[in-house]
Amino acid sequence: MKTKRLLAALMASALMVSMAACSSEPAASDGGEGGEEAGGEGGYRISMILKTNSAEFWKVIQAGAEAYAEEHPDLIEELSIKGPPSETSYQEQINTIKTDLSDDTYDGYLIAPLQSDSVASLIADTDKPVMAFDTNIDSDKCLAFIGTGNKEAAKQGALAAVEAAKEAGWEEIKAIEIAGVQGDATNTARMEGYAEGFTEAGAEWLADDVQYADATATKAVDAMNGIMGRYPDGVAIICSNNDDMAIAAARTAAGNPAYENTIFLGFDGQKSACEAILEGNLTMSAAQNNFDIGYKAVENMVKCLQGEEYGDVDTGTSIITKDNAQERIDNFAEWLA
Repeated sequence: MKTKRLLAALMASALMVSMAACSSEPAASDGGEGGEEAGGEGGYRISMILKTNSAEFWKVIQAGAEAYAEEHPDLIEELSIKGPPSETSYQEQINTIKTDLSDDTYDGYLIAPLQSDSVASLIADTDKPVMAFDTNIDSDKCLAFIGTGNKEAAKQGALAAVEAAKEAGWEEIKAIEIAGVQGDATNTARMEGYAEGFTEAGAEWLADDVQYADATATKAVDAMNGIMGRYPDGVAIICSNNDDMAIAAARTAAGNPAYENTIFLGFDGQKSACEAILEGNLTMSAAQNNFDIGYKAVENMVKCLQGEEYGDVDTGTSIITKDNAQERIDNFAEWLA
């Protein structure tokens, strides 16, 4: 067991846990719909399916999940973690879910759906416990959701960005989003949070100028070039669905004097984003506690299988700026050691 990971896990246990399951029914002390394994004594085989296994954000989630498994070898016989090559590899994820659902040796399933509706259909006939993490699954088969309240986190980021724009000297505060995958539930929640936060803070949310970049840095470059062409005099705030796009947008605008004081807001709090913030290449990021998402997801599933109380877990968010970016970088060294 790694001492630093244990300390991180103990701190994670102090986070607020809502006892309402995904189906909006109260979480049950007998394991809810936990299947035949509820009330067992450990040795569980758990399938955990990420949105992708190629991005830093998901590697930290995986590290959190593996930390729980390492600390509880008496409870976890196998934690099988898989993910498609990208967040647009829909069919690959569906195929993986189908394969694992057909494997009767798994006791439970943790899924971060790329397409929530499709996954809801896939799990409709399973009698094993299923929980969602990062993105919810709208199904009565989903026993709990573990993750960040994406809408609220984006809203908090928007409020912080407006204050930063005011401090940077902007009098007319307009905000444009470089968004992720159109129709993705997480993307939609973050967009709604941004819109609500900017509007509440008195900024102008330019909904008609949202640029979809499929959560990729390459497309974010094109999107930012388009924004600069349409708004040659600058825009106070550019927010993005993730950090990679925010960093790409900020680098694309570097050297353009009209965008010298633009606030670039990312989402996820990746290590690369923290470094970019310290270097002055990104303004801020709404950071998910992704290590805790992985850790608490496995912990919650084990509670279900053990017949203990379980429920939704909001792992919270932090706004990363120059004031706390180094602290988060230090955390990455512990999480990914």
